[in-house]
Amino acid sequence: MSTALLFPGQGSQTPEMRAQVAQVRPDLLELAVAVVGSDPFLRVDEGTAFAQPAIFCASVAGWTAMGSPTPEFAAGHSLGEIGALVAAGALSERDGLELVALRGRLMQRCGETEGDGGMIALLGAEAAQRAEEVAGPHGLSVANDNSPQQVVLSGPRSALEAAERFAKELGLRAMILPVTGAFHSPMMQPAVPEFEQALAGVEFRSSSTTVISAVTAQPFDDVRARLAQALTRPVRWREVMLELHARGVERFVEVGPGRVLTGLAKRTLKDVELVNV
Repeated sequence: MSTALLFPGQGSQTPEMRAQVAQVRPDLLELAVAVVGSDPFLRVDEGTAFAQPAIFCASVAGWTAMGSPTPEFAAGHSLGEIGALVAAGALSERDGLELVALRGRLMQRCGETEGDGGMIALLGAEAAQRAEEVAGPHGLSVANDNSPQQVVLSGPRSALEAAERFAKELGLRAMILPVTGAFHSPMMQPAVPEFEQALAGVEFRSSSTTVISAVTAQPFDDVRARLAQALTRPVRWREVMLELHARGVERFVEVGPGRVLTGLAKRTLKDVELVNV
């Protein structure tokens, strides 16, 4: 039975994750404080600049608690891709943390400076099927294709209420999310150049692990290009799960805080083993 390690993205934070990192990886907690400039765990609710490095550290600590295995397969949701690359041995922990911290700062700054960006979740049996039908007429983009029953759209905040009404007319449930930007949409483009510059200075090593990109739903090819594209392109998580399953993965281990990815896997795949670390 093939196993894949799954690394969560933003929104997976839990109250106890700081204590777990302090117990398992006190060195990583100390490094996070130095890289971020303050304790990110104490400021998780202040935005992506703090939530992203905190979740990354919690995920790496979870992987450490497992014995730091080199998996056959791995994947990450949004910022979780960087954790997956660390577990694969393709990226050092320090470089991963520095990239995540920069990514979080750039996304937060972009959300604050690029006007009224926002996100709306579509829920229901036909969410994935009808997402484009809601997005297109309202100038929105698919940001997260999470499962057949959950898709998140991103774009101008001024369009969200009309999109919410239209989605409900189609029989979907819709919920405007309390976020500060239109993440995973073209509105994040101003964050890309500086992130590309940082990626150019980072060493990525070859790895025996097959890491599936959430941008392409295929194994990473050009890692730097895909990580930069992930800022403005959708997270194709439903397709990532289907691709892993097609490659023979029958056991999925969520490494990190929360159980978000475990829940999405239940809605996407049948007859697989799901484990949460």
